[in-house]
Amino acid sequence: MSDRSVLPSPDTEALAHSEALLAVLKQQIQQHHGWLSFDQYMNTVLYAPQHGYYTNGSAKFGSSGDFVTAPVLSPLFGQTLARQISPLLSQTAGNMYEFGAGDGHLAATLLKALPPEALKNYYIIELSSELAQRQRQYIQQHAPAAAAKVQHLKQLPAVFDGIILGNEVLDAMPVPVYRRYPDRIMEMGVVWQNNQPDWSEKPVDKPETAALIMQTFPAIDTVYQSELHPQQYAFVSTLAQKLQRGAMIWIDYGFDAQQYYHPQRNQGSLIGHYRHHTVQDVFFHPGLMDLTAHVNFTRIADAGVDHDLDLIGYTTQSHFLLNLGITTLLAQTASPEQPEYIRAAAACHTLLDQHEMGELFKVIAFGKNVEVDWLGFQQGDLCHKL
Repeated sequence: MSDRSVLPSPDTEALAHSEALLAVLKQQIQQHHGWLSFDQYMNTVLYAPQHGYYTNGSAKFGSSGDFVTAPVLSPLFGQTLARQISPLLSQTAGNMYEFGAGDGHLAATLLKALPPEALKNYYIIELSSELAQRQRQYIQQHAPAAAAKVQHLKQLPAVFDGIILGNEVLDAMPVPVYRRYPDRIMEMGVVWQNNQPDWSEKPVDKPETAALIMQTFPAIDTVYQSELHPQQYAFVSTLAQKLQRGAMIWIDYGFDAQQYYHPQRNQGSLIGHYRHHTVQDVFFHPGLMDLTAHVNFTRIADAGVDHDLDLIGYTTQSHFLLNLGITTLLAQTASPEQPEYIRAAAACHTLLDQHEMGELFKVIAFGKNVEVDWLGFQQGDLCHKL
């Protein structure tokens, strides 16, 4: 974890963005009678027009941004994923639907790796015009032969017939934060104090929410703070209801509910990402830092199953990629002594190692009206833990 004293200082333009967002936050807090729920705060700092983290035009991904995603690390990630998607796609109308497409790395890789006859359309659902433009440019540069298949959508289609895919999408959805004390349940929110946002708590006003926290958060002698995930559940539920035929595949970092709400995880999972540092202070330069919460995959499983999808599998990213033959693809990149192979092998290590992405990142998949061997879950399936 990083404290403010060791973090890189933002430049003048970035600071101006953050100051403008702070003014928006101050006004918003005042409009809500001096107290803003944390999910409202998180939504503002990530998605406020012009000044939010995902809307202000700054670099997010790769070495010049704040974090590195699996598709940026290596095309082997997308090439391996294509091995699972390809037989599924051919049983549908041939549509891919990607959420959270970042700079377009995964889309470009899949456009080249998936059979052209199976892939009819590649839809990217993207609210940010600036990110959509970056995606178009990257795809045109790296997958020009298939770029014409790409269409950007700002709204959900009426129905889905194809494969829905999201890599590191669910963790960026705003979450409310609560505290369970031995004698009371409190919701955490944000107030304006000393000319900056700060934590504040108030009693939970909905009996059903208090009851859910009593069921979910463990009882400990002091305070247990964590998150609930209503927006993640609602999002997956909506897509599940719209999916007529095909599959949903979600890849993200998180836990099953028992792990998520372990008594020792009493500070929750909220974390900031800034210039490849992890930051515990959620109020650090609003708008300049990504803010995420881990995924409760038990609730994601519920969202799919509750709306008539088949839960196909749940496993670690490491097992999923190994089951689909990522090491075979690695061997085909170059001879082991060549720099290209060495770079690819290093990226593979990050994708698979239990201390890197391999164990913390999970893959969960659902199907509807498709029949295919889901090779990604052949070994290491963890559905029994959900």
